[in-house]
Amino acid sequence: MSAASPAKRVVVLDYGFGNVRSAERAVARAGAEVEITRDYDRAMAADGLLVPGVGAFAACMAGLREVRGEWIVERRLAGGRPVLGVCVGMQILFARGVEHGTETAGLDEWPGTVGPLKADVVPHMGWNTVDAAAGSRLFAGVPSGERFYFVHSYAVHDWELEATHAAMPTPLVSWTTHGDPFVAAVENGPLWATQFHPEKSGDAGAQLLTNWIGTL
Repeated sequence: MSAASPAKRVVVLDYGFGNVRSAERAVARAGAEVEITRDYDRAMAADGLLVPGVGAFAACMAGLREVRGEWIVERRLAGGRPVLGVCVGMQILFARGVEHGTETAGLDEWPGTVGPLKADVVPHMGWNTVDAAAGSRLFAGVPSGERFYFVHSYAVHDWELEATHAAMPTPLVSWTTHGDPFVAAVENGPLWATQFHPEKSGDAGAQLLTNWIGTL
């Protein structure tokens, strides 16, 4: 009998803005070896990098730059190394965020603007269904109609990136509606992200993390 494959190693990036402990526990339950760190070399060497995020877009970007997080994300993706952004950790992957009339540059991995939710009730806090993209690997095994946990006041309402040539597959974009539709999750090569919190989303969120770890 062959030896079992070693567990995949995931780093939860600690830059001061995220529920790192709950993310750590959820990823460990999904079967990975997990470390919380801001160390550049360890984050680069991990099989997967999870970038959490809570609070304001501008503050998250400032914290990320303090630990060279923008370089970690960029260089991992340049080498095809998986990255998962969660909540504001997803939002900062876009070109810009606008809060209270102030624009802040994001990581610009995807074009687009993070802006205020267009809904009567803000923040969007609680459970909501997601319209998963056809062929999604992130939502594989998750029954239709499952709900995920959201806590946010800003979102991306317009997806602007399209495939530039036939050899580049079109990113898979999943949507949710709270007021107007907004981007709930993206799968784009090694870069995946969710606006909701998988680590707070019960069995459905656990399945998503298991799916992601399975791609590492």
